[in-house]
Amino acid sequence: MSELEKLINLAKNAAEKIRKYRFARVVSHNDADGLTSAGIMAQALLRAGICFQISIVGRLDEAVIEEVNRSISVEEVVIFCDMGSGQPELIGKVAADVIVLDHHQPVGQSPAKAIVNAHLAGIDGATDISASGTCYLVARELSADNIDLAGLALAGAVGDKQLFRTANAFILGEALKAGVVSIRKGLKVGDGDLVNVLAYTIEPFMDITGYPEKTKEFLDLLELSGRIEDLSEEEVSRLANAVALKLVRQASPEAIEAVIGEVLLLNRELVRNVYDFNSILSTCGKQKIYGLAISLCLKDREIVNEALSLKKEYEKKLVLNIRENVEKIRKGENIWYVITADAISTGSLASTVVRYLHPELPFICVNESEGILKVSARGTRELVSKGLDLAFALREAASAVGGSGGGHNVASGAVLPIGSEEEFLSIADRIIGEQLRKPGKGKAR
Repeated sequence: MSELEKLINLAKNAAEKIRKYRFARVVSHNDADGLTSAGIMAQALLRAGICFQISIVGRLDEAVIEEVNRSISVEEVVIFCDMGSGQPELIGKVAADVIVLDHHQPVGQSPAKAIVNAHLAGIDGATDISASGTCYLVARELSADNIDLAGLALAGAVGDKQLFRTANAFILGEALKAGVVSIRKGLKVGDGDLVNVLAYTIEPFMDITGYPEKTKEFLDLLELSGRIEDLSEEEVSRLANAVALKLVRQASPEAIEAVIGEVLLLNRELVRNVYDFNSILSTCGKQKIYGLAISLCLKDREIVNEALSLKKEYEKKLVLNIRENVEKIRKGENIWYVITADAISTGSLASTVVRYLHPELPFICVNESEGILKVSARGTRELVSKGLDLAFALREAASAVGGSGGGHNVASGAVLPIGSEEEFLSIADRIIGEQLRKPGKGKAR
């Protein structure tokens, strides 16, 4: 049996269990992958005639479990999406049956009735399938008609900056064959006016990002104007080559590969360009406007203009905030890091730095917000190949200072008590140094 077949069997098992319940409480993460996961499960449950309630949360903790337990009965089921694999002790406290649909590295023995996780089938959940892809595999086992949800699954994969191989390649193949998605060659950015798109996107992050005047000068030199989706094949090639030349000076090779190539078009969604779609979801997640995000996944046409307007405003703020925080970056022995407060998006900041500014070492952002320290760490696939495991490093370092952490080897997060940032960074720096000096050592088991 292939690894993919093993994963599909896990999905089949979960679907069979879900069918037995009349009500499901869905709890999902608040990033683009988590929101598309929730959107997939909402539509799949609706079509299966199963009543449901959705909660979107920033992280799985005791407060979330307490809230779930207050509103669930023992004959109902709780479905955790994009979370739950690394917190078996919390899953065990849920006063109802639990199903976990996730792609993070599993820790310990899960008490869940069913767990669908690529790692359990020998597939890398950090790169080869997202939580939304996992949810899609379950949805297609609930009904063959759910193939139209593949676009949401692929959007989640793009949102998590994944590769389209193994499980993701399987989902993409199904989606292309069914006409659910199509592909356009070009720069992997959203649609719209060239100046606005390039000045206020962080993918790619260039020396002109955040500066519309410099962006216009750059485009004038290339003799390009208008809307990006209206460019000819020759104009797209000219733009892509010029962007690549800018990036090659400093960005990681995978970043260049990530922004030039094939643009995914979501033929069954209200916003077709996957980068615009994901940007809306990320905006809603960061601003805690979860209803708008789920409404977009459920194809509510009335909210599209509001969502696009919100996205445009947020992108400008995000670019300026990243520019401001980039000035505060410091270097440790084995990491780049920044200590800041009220950053708009630590994940976006961390990804931007490690992909476009300092790809030679992992980057850690420690952000004081809402009375706690929230941490986002990012690496590159090349660093992972040398032994980097950020999930292990952050889990160990956070635990040592009274916090908690985990995630993927290439991207991870943590929550820390106020005042512990220096000790945490020192421990994380040391662990990461050991990993990079001794490839294969110190990794999560």
